[in-house]
Amino acid sequence: MKIAVVGAGAMGSVYAALLAKAGNEVWAVDVWQEHIEAIREGGLHIEGASGDNTVAVNATTEAAEVGTCDLVILATKARHVANAAESIRAMLAPEASVLTIQNGLGSGDAAAAALGPERVSIGVAGGFGAKMLGPGHARHEGMELIRLGEMEGPVTPRLAAIAAVWSEAGFKVKCFDDIHQLIWEKLICNGTFSAVCTLSGLTAGGVLDDPDAWAVASACATEGAAVARAKGITLDFDDPVAYVHAFGAKIRGGRPSMWQDMDAGRPGEIDAINGAIAAAGKAAGVATPTHDTLTALVRAAEVARGIR
Repeated sequence: MKIAVVGAGAMGSVYAALLAKAGNEVWAVDVWQEHIEAIREGGLHIEGASGDNTVAVNATTEAAEVGTCDLVILATKARHVANAAESIRAMLAPEASVLTIQNGLGSGDAAAAALGPERVSIGVAGGFGAKMLGPGHARHEGMELIRLGEMEGPVTPRLAAIAAVWSEAGFKVKCFDDIHQLIWEKLICNGTFSAVCTLSGLTAGGVLDDPDAWAVASACATEGAAVARAKGITLDFDDPVAYVHAFGAKIRGGRPSMWQDMDAGRPGEIDAINGAIAAAGKAAGVATPTHDTLTALVRAAEVARGIR
């Protein structure tokens, strides 16, 4: 299968390398020139949960160079999905599928608005903890599960075929009839740790161990679950605090991508995570004072660093 991974950051690099290693023709598309040049010159080096591999991957900063693909994976940050979706039109063969995988809310809708919902599926990645170590070099701490679903409705043959490609590349994959449940379950976890880690400098385990940080983080979990339930989202747990505690315990040394973005001087995904929960709460009539405050503080911190 010919696959383009648009947004070859830490997670996108993991996807591209392992899909290419499995024998697919893979193109990594990214605006980071040094990263693309490193991949062209020496391959894409991935270390961590899947082993230590350097894989030959096609790489470009120009979407037009790729040609038509069978599958395009949008792995950009959430705020870039709309523009990325517009940029890939020339990559789409008549029966091509688009899979969008981001943290937070709204990415599927943004891709569908640009390309049509019939082309778009949604992925939810859990337990990877990936980070860039340098141009052409990424690390991931785990490979828990890639969850796939259609925009609406049950699993289709198309989605099953996409899942098979990922499975053959060594990913643990499962298809679900209700992807929105999984989006919200991950969002509640991200909303619990992302902003708190970013503002405090603590790892996920540090948040669990610090009474003050955990008081704020656990309030996020409670608020997020209340919003989801008010929206009619089914959640596969009764106690949101116990759920996010178990999640954090698996990634004790992890630093969320929001922390990594702040540390690198890049805009983060606060608006797609804590800010999205706050906005959804307002629409549903559910108060989210903790998410409101954290969203405002992260935005202010980005302004202070000149990255917003």
